[in-house]
Amino acid sequence: MKTTLHTARWATLAAGLLISVSAVHSQDNSKIPSKDLKETKTMTGYVGPIEKQTMENEYFRQVLFTGPHSQLVVMCLRPGEDIGDEVHPHVDQFFRIEKGQAKFVLNEKEEHMAHDGDAVVVPAGTYHNVINTSKTLELKLYTIYSPPNHPDGTVHKTKADAVAAEALKHK
Repeated sequence: MKTTLHTARWATLAAGLLISVSAVHSQDNSKIPSKDLKETKTMTGYVGPIEKQTMENEYFRQVLFTGPHSQLVVMCLRPGEDIGDEVHPHVDQFFRIEKGQAKFVLNEKEEHMAHDGDAVVVPAGTYHNVINTSKTLELKLYTIYSPPNHPDGTVHKTKADAVAAEALKHK
């Protein structure tokens, strides 16, 4: 029952975000230069071309928006790269794969493959790892943390940068 409640909460959050994003995508942005397609940050939310931002992102991790109860982050995993086995005791996490193929390992034993367009929800307290299974292509995804998990504005250009930042945080 607890998992069902987590899933329902995430489905509601994700649906709201995707409806907002769909409204933006319904406009003709094809004539707007790429540099002008950055998200619009306001005190109330995020509006932006999330698919385009995800596909263009070259950084391991880049926080696009942080609100009081959620955080939107784009990620790019190099061929064969993973995020590393981690657990967030009080943070639910929603993943959406935009491009590539990933293996999600939950609680160090349960494995699921996810491809372009797939979504994965990881409830708080679940150990998880995301692995780019390609040997040649990058994995492009975005994730929503609830509540936020990284300082607002965080940018980790590489996984090594992310690991170093996490090590400093836990000293």
